[in-house]
Amino acid sequence: MPVRAVANPKARALAGPVANAVPRIRIVFGPDMRIGPGKMDLLEAIGRTGSISAAGRELGMSYRRAWLLVDDVNKLFAQPVVRASAGGAHGGGAQLTAFGRAVVEAYRRVEARTRAAIAEEFAPFAGDIVDS
Repeated sequence: MPVRAVANPKARALAGPVANAVPRIRIVFGPDMRIGPGKMDLLEAIGRTGSISAAGRELGMSYRRAWLLVDDVNKLFAQPVVRASAGGAHGGGAQLTAFGRAVVEAYRRVEARTRAAIAEEFAPFAGDIVDS
């Protein structure tokens, strides 16, 4: 799909393949200390569903995988990102804490700023991107 010509290079980046560029950012704090799109998607799903197992199902992963990812993120920070309560007769559940929401929001802001940088930096090349 050709990109339409626009006089303003920044505006040109808003059309075509450059506008569709999606960063997949992993933030590495140290060995085995990282957050990325999968963990953030999981945290958001826990916020929506109130459950680690339901969030895992929504994302097509096992409860064990989801729980291990949540545990990784909880161990990364001094404050809990997710609080889980055990199941049983009254059922369990999980809540994304206010701190956890702030972590997800910070990560999503980094993504948005990165998308803006991609649009700006790759605008001059937008017409040269080959559709596949």
